[in-house]
Amino acid sequence: MSATTQRITLAKGLNMGLRKAMEDDPRVLIMGEDVGKLGGVFRITDGLQKDFGEDRVIDSPLAESGIVGTAVGLALRGYRPVVEIQFDGFVYPAYDQIVCQVAKMRYRSRGRSAMPMVIRIPYGGGIGAVEHHSESPEAQFAHTPGLRVVTCSNPVDGYWMIQQAIACDDPVIFLEPKRQYHADKAELDDTATPVPLFTSQVVRAGADVTLLAYGPMVRTCLKAAEAAAGEGRSIEVIDLRTLSPLDMGPVLDSVRRTGRAVVAHEAHVNLGMGAELSARITEQCFYSLEAPVLRVGGFDTPYPASRIEEDFLPDLDRVLDAVDRSMGF
Repeated sequence: MSATTQRITLAKGLNMGLRKAMEDDPRVLIMGEDVGKLGGVFRITDGLQKDFGEDRVIDSPLAESGIVGTAVGLALRGYRPVVEIQFDGFVYPAYDQIVCQVAKMRYRSRGRSAMPMVIRIPYGGGIGAVEHHSESPEAQFAHTPGLRVVTCSNPVDGYWMIQQAIACDDPVIFLEPKRQYHADKAELDDTATPVPLFTSQVVRAGADVTLLAYGPMVRTCLKAAEAAAGEGRSIEVIDLRTLSPLDMGPVLDSVRRTGRAVVAHEAHVNLGMGAELSARITEQCFYSLEAPVLRVGGFDTPYPASRIEEDFLPDLDRVLDAVDRSMGF
């Protein structure tokens, strides 16, 4: 193993990516609840305040609207703030700032004022948390013009994507699947050329069905594809990576080959990302489709108590059931 290659978790990849961005650009600073001395509740910012100081890694009050509002002012003054929302369900006190200020500033100023800020949000379930700690708010942000929305699914993407998001002059909602923080390790070569930020990527080739996922569901879908291969079915898995803008090129190419598509996400099915993907696929691949585009997601209820969350979250069996239904047409 070379000096530039190491095996890392997603949490470590994000930490390393933040560190690299701060080393490369003194305008980058981090704000959030417990991000400094504690290193964040998930330890993503561990050690950064010690190395970069309290002026660049700032422990904020428990006030999400104040955190984001302050970051707006810093971005307008030329800084590149990275804001951490401690848990997904805590983002809503800042929703007014994000939708009414962050998303609109560039448009309002006719392009004269950029808004180079990143809002990091740990999202999704699977960690046995209490209420307001396991939300999937991605569709609400992807629906808002002026915001870019991305989500990493693996350690290598975490390392590169956080740096690319910080370098972007538009505001980026950066969604991190919290149950993946320490789930797997991958080999990172920090001299490699990264995949561009706003692109989707085929992570497993196949010929029978196109399976679309992002964030925490990518791992589940890869396991489903592996299980299906044992039954002679070839599933292509695409990690969307970017939710706004959607990169439909690889998706449409794949569906035109397979004739079938299944979209999987943890969020509620009703008006979720799967609905938008289904509509776009149907509009542009209608004559290639051998079956309706199917969706797999969470149920249309508030996120349940932790002891039954595994019944709520889409699992391998629910994904494979959708593949079977698609193949049945």
